Amino acid sequence: MRLHHLEVVAFGPFAERVAVDFDALSEGGLFLLTGATGAGKTSVLDAVCFALYGAVPGDRQGAKRLRSDHAAPGVAPAVTLELSVSGRRFRIVRSPAWDRPRKRGTGTTRQQASVRLTERVEGSWVTRATRLDEAGHLVSELLGLTLSQFCQVQLLPQGRFQAFLRADSDERHRLLQRLFRTSRFEDVEQWLRDRRRALRRDAERAHEAVTGVVGRVSEAAGRPLPDAWDPHDLRPVAEAVGPWADRVRAEAAATSSEAAAAVDAAVAAERSARSELDAARTLADRQQRHARAQARARSLAASRDAHLARVSVLEAARRAAGVIPLWDEAGRDAHLAAEADAAARAAHDAVRELAGRPVGSGDLTATAHEATTAAADARAREPHVAELATLGAALDEAAARRGDTDVRLAELDQRAAVLPDELSRARTAESAATRAGDRLSAARHDATTAAERLGHARAVVRLEAERAEAEALHRASVDTAQELREEWLRIQELRLSGMAAEIAGALAVGASCPVCGSADHPHPARPSAGAPDLVAERAARRSVDDAEAERHARALAVQDLQTRLDLARERAGDRAVPVLEREHAAAAEALAVLEADAATLAAATRDREALEAELAGVVERRSALVAEQAALEARAADLGSRAERLTAELTDLLAGTGHDTVTALADHLDAVAASCRDALAAETARDRARQHATEAATRAREAAAARGLPDEAATRAVALPALLLERVEREVRDHEAAVAAVTEALADPELETAAAAAAPDLDTLADDHARLHDRLTRARAAAAVAERTQTRLQRLRGDLATALAAWAPAREALAVAERMASLADGTSPDNRLRMRLSAYVLAARLGQVVDAANERLARMFDHRYALTHSGRRGVGETRGGLSLRVRDDWTGESRDPATLSGGETFVVSLALALGLADVIAHEAGGSDLDTLFVDEGFGALDAETLDQVLDTLDSLRDGGRVVGVVSHVAEMRDRIPTQLHVRRRRVGSTLSQTC
Repeated sequence: MRLHHLEVVAFGPFAERVAVDFDALSEGGLFLLTGATGAGKTSVLDAVCFALYGAVPGDRQGAKRLRSDHAAPGVAPAVTLELSVSGRRFRIVRSPAWDRPRKRGTGTTRQQASVRLTERVEGSWVTRATRLDEAGHLVSELLGLTLSQFCQVQLLPQGRFQAFLRADSDERHRLLQRLFRTSRFEDVEQWLRDRRRALRRDAERAHEAVTGVVGRVSEAAGRPLPDAWDPHDLRPVAEAVGPWADRVRAEAAATSSEAAAAVDAAVAAERSARSELDAARTLADRQQRHARAQARARSLAASRDAHLARVSVLEAARRAAGVIPLWDEAGRDAHLAAEADAAARAAHDAVRELAGRPVGSGDLTATAHEATTAAADARAREPHVAELATLGAALDEAAARRGDTDVRLAELDQRAAVLPDELSRARTAESAATRAGDRLSAARHDATTAAERLGHARAVVRLEAERAEAEALHRASVDTAQELREEWLRIQELRLSGMAAEIAGALAVGASCPVCGSADHPHPARPSAGAPDLVAERAARRSVDDAEAERHARALAVQDLQTRLDLARERAGDRAVPVLEREHAAAAEALAVLEADAATLAAATRDREALEAELAGVVERRSALVAEQAALEARAADLGSRAERLTAELTDLLAGTGHDTVTALADHLDAVAASCRDALAAETARDRARQHATEAATRAREAAAARGLPDEAATRAVALPALLLERVEREVRDHEAAVAAVTEALADPELETAAAAAAPDLDTLADDHARLHDRLTRARAAAAVAERTQTRLQRLRGDLATALAAWAPAREALAVAERMASLADGTSPDNRLRMRLSAYVLAARLGQVVDAANERLARMFDHRYALTHSGRRGVGETRGGLSLRVRDDWTGESRDPATLSGGETFVVSLALALGLADVIAHEAGGSDLDTLFVDEGFGALDAETLDQVLDTLDSLRDGGRVVGVVSHVAEMRDRIPTQLHVRRRRVGSTLSQTC
């Protein structure tokens, strides 16, 4: 991939459009991206990343502030990048999401992010993607790198590549996994862990199944568990469980057979006793039945006369029962005829009262017709009454509306007289607020500048105190490091003096001396009291390294504080803090006044617009009210004319009737017609009731004569109430049935034979049968228990065999899974380095990175330092596989990267980052990566090391690669002639090229 051209507008610190011609910068192969701190050097790299991936590296992406604060409100942020990939040329135009001003009204609206990716084909740009996701997939496919890989391969970011050198194994594992995409090996680890958990659950279920079945067998048979039974470990007794279950099942089968034989003997004895008891009970019952029949026959003979009397009364009552309903009906009809006659007389009286005169039976129909016709005519006039009431209400409403219109017209005239003056004052206030808003930007800039200068002046005071404290700590760390180095040298001298004793202490019996070669050691040297050994020397050396690291850190802290102090002094100027405080207070006060005035702009505009709208509304409403007055006068005249005509018609209708309203007249006429119709109906009902009463009396007399009853009184004398009649019939039937039953019983030969026999002893026979029945019940219960036990044990024996068959394979599979999972997870005793599978794979990648880094590190440090990859755990680490050490060939020692100085750390980190970039590029498929950026860190290098680093970077140009170095160090500007300079200004940063 090679970059050709970059354009940026309203992005980061760049308010105006700026452009970078990478083709011109690429002619020298190595160019410098330089500028003051905060000018926007890193923002150029952010623009490249944003154009490709729609995001910027590191924490800046989380800030969500890609649009320049210096840009004009309506300028859209955009980044345009032209690049070549695999012989194809592309242009990417991308804009982040931003809040643009509304096209109408005030405020802002959210403008969503956009992208347009085009390819140059035969001289024309062809669109390839306009959606964010499509463009992202296409860029990833073309480059073969994710955003993190791209930043690690082509943008070596400020301070980021040093983190990889100093990270522990876990942090380095996460970074390498993200870069090399080895998550599939972690998936294998997770699968093995999940498989182990699943098999453990299966084994536990199989174990529980076996122990459960064994417990149920023991409980069912009432036998103790097998010898040496342990529910937590089945392996010692797994083979003995089956034979034990077979013995238990055989014992249960024998018990069941014995119980079945006992049941058969008890059944035979109980059957014989039950037969004797049943025969005795039958004899005793027949004897009792014969005795009861004899006693009943004597009782029936004594009540024969009473029975004959009841039969005579029953026959007379049955004859009267058929006539009584007819006499009842005749009485009811006579009563109804009397009521109908009274109702007819009352109806005639009502007609006379309503009509005001007597009306004969022949005139009722004519009178009803006349009243109905007159009522209908009156009903037809009722709508006129309602209309007259409506007209009155309408006239009242028109009068009220006319008065209201006059009031409102007067109010509008009064308001129209004062509105012009109020509108003039509102326009004056709006103009004043507008002028304050125009001056607000300059006032804010002045207040911000004053606040920044005051903050820097206060920082100068604070940083001077911090620098003094840091210098004191640095001097103390220098003294401590010197003392520890002298102690280390003293220990070295003492150890060299006692080296003979140390060699003698390592001699073994029969082994040759490493100095003279002899196998005899007659007088070996002995160490003096308190003589140091190799452990003491190494401990002293570590103390020296730690002190040197602390000294270097203190020196860097002093240097950093001095740099910050110089920058703060430069930004604060030569004014004192009290003067700056007064300037800041004055600027803030002026800004507050302008903000308060400008804040009234929206309210003043609303007031002016409201007054203008109110004035236009007053004129419009006055015209409408004048028109409404004319319409109300015309309507009132029309309503009054119609009301007078309707009043005259209703007065003529009610004259001479004695009624005040049309409704009362119509109701009276309807009542007269209804009373006439009621009188006609009453006469008809009276005649029909008289006829029914005569016919009912005739039917009752004829029926009584037919049954030998002369009249109604004789009939009612022999009649009985229904309940009494039913009781007499029941007594007659019961007496006759009892006589028949007694006669039949006394004639039964079985009862006669039983009466002649001796009475049986039922109590003795019942006791014998109960005793034998209890014996049978107990035998059957015992047999059922034995049979159920045998059946359950038979079933449990099969369950036990199934459970044992499932338990063994589950236990074996779990053992294999546990070994594999612990081995892959780094927790197995066989995995001495406690290295995970994914770490093992990444360790191979890290070895490639270290090899590639050492090739460049050898040139940068003249073969002094080399990186080594160790599979063992580092200090404080729980797992191994990804540890890094720095080997110093001048001392022969390997040490932790944290002990390197600032410059050494930068060089080693740069070499490691370049090696990581080479390996990642190869991992991505060997894509051509022709453009590389290295961001900051060169200020910590001395001149000689800087030359070696630049020579290494210059060697990266082989094969046409372009290297961009990002730095504000002055020496870099002298060494690299091709430069891209970023300058910061109040209104936004600018770019310039020097080729």
